[in-house]
Amino acid sequence: MSEAKGNEAAQPGEGRFVRGLGLFDATAIVAGGMIGSGIFVVSQDIAQTVGSPGWLLMVWLITAVMTVMVALAYGELAAMYPQAGGQYVYLREAYSPLWGFLYGWSLFMVIQSGTIAAVGVAFAKYLGVLVPAISTKHWLWHATDLVVGGKTIPIGINTAQLVGIAIIALLTANNCINLKAAKWVQNIFTTAKVLSLLGIIAVGLALGRADAATHEPGFFTRRLGGDFSMLPLFAAVGAAMVGSMFSADAWNNVTFVAAEAKNPRRHIPLSLILGAGGVVLLYFLVNVAYANVLPFDLIAHAPEQRVAAAAIGRVVPWGAIAISIVVMVSTFGCLNGMILAGPRLYWAMAGDGLFFRAAGKLGQRSGVPVHGLLLQGVWASVLALSGTYSDLLDYVIFAAMLFYVLTVVGIFVLRRRAPAAERPYRAWGYPIVPALYVVAALAMMGVLLVYKPLYTWPGLGIVALGAPIYLLWRGLRRRAAARVGPGSARGSAPAE
Repeated sequence: MSEAKGNEAAQPGEGRFVRGLGLFDATAIVAGGMIGSGIFVVSQDIAQTVGSPGWLLMVWLITAVMTVMVALAYGELAAMYPQAGGQYVYLREAYSPLWGFLYGWSLFMVIQSGTIAAVGVAFAKYLGVLVPAISTKHWLWHATDLVVGGKTIPIGINTAQLVGIAIIALLTANNCINLKAAKWVQNIFTTAKVLSLLGIIAVGLALGRADAATHEPGFFTRRLGGDFSMLPLFAAVGAAMVGSMFSADAWNNVTFVAAEAKNPRRHIPLSLILGAGGVVLLYFLVNVAYANVLPFDLIAHAPEQRVAAAAIGRVVPWGAIAISIVVMVSTFGCLNGMILAGPRLYWAMAGDGLFFRAAGKLGQRSGVPVHGLLLQGVWASVLALSGTYSDLLDYVIFAAMLFYVLTVVGIFVLRRRAPAAERPYRAWGYPIVPALYVVAALAMMGVLLVYKPLYTWPGLGIVALGAPIYLLWRGLRRRAAARVGPGSARGSAPAE
């Protein structure tokens, strides 16, 4: 299967991608996309599921190992295909355009746009700690409530949604200026939140308390009740990893911007390893800090899931305010990285005739996919306004892991199909490490299928819905091509 034509030449009057990302910039996209609000809150749900401080830390350790394993594997594909679109290109080349489309469809409809919506509203919620008028309970307009499947969905707009949408619009506009404007925001905020996590680790380790979880007897003894208290330990750990894996997700976004890296065959694989490995190490140490300050029962029952606020607030009088500011910085940087990366994948899809044509054009002066950015911003705002983004993200966690597994298996497929292809970087530990990741991920997916069906079947339904959309899109493309006749290939090689 040939590489995308869209990465090779530019049409007259159309802009070009600019190779403006160095290794630090690419690593900031990895780390900045990963660190959002999850690390500050999901440990509560994990603690309730596994029932002991030892297994809480073990869940984060397993997540760290799996994340590094998959990042090492992706490095080979990133070096083989240093093109805009990243994982979409890998799936297309390893299998077929259908599989690339199914990933891109899921990414646009829910994974990327839904995450942007969720993180935007999370920013607003923490801003509400400083400005109480900003709240999901402060309605500017409340029309009615819909009850769907026993769940109440309010129809209207509250101040938190309004602020979330405003932040999405602000960062989308900044990304439309050019790559330089976007990367400076990313670098500044990623640096700030990495320093913030280091601060939490330092405070937690230096000011530990005698009644903290690390000093409790029965470190690995499960002792909490709840929905998962009767599950076998293996199943409980697998179910608990939904939160930790989601918090460690989005590291693959850097592959979408490969066409803008100064040395993509080197910088993208290195940024995956450095960024993903560094962040999951920080995540593990942050949870050690939580356990060194808080009793385990307080981790499992932190008010409004704010474990970080509870931990720092226990040893520093102004801790809750400080953590709110940290989370705002973290979510702002995460939003910027997600907004920056997604439209590069939509650009690649459009070049293959599998997305809106406008998304496949770059600004003549900006060199960025402006229409893709605007389209993504509008859809993310709709999801933020609907209030359904949280449920949608729950649904696609399983689907996202499915695509990770397929992509890693694609390394084996391409090694067999194209043994002579240029591979500047080869997956470390091949074939054992990639195979171990596939086995571990499939085991976790099996647990979710059995014990968390509401997280799995709807997600598979969203992916499957992409198949008829793909056939429809291909049919429309053929009819359009038949009407206008063969046209010239479009593309956009990066400007040197």
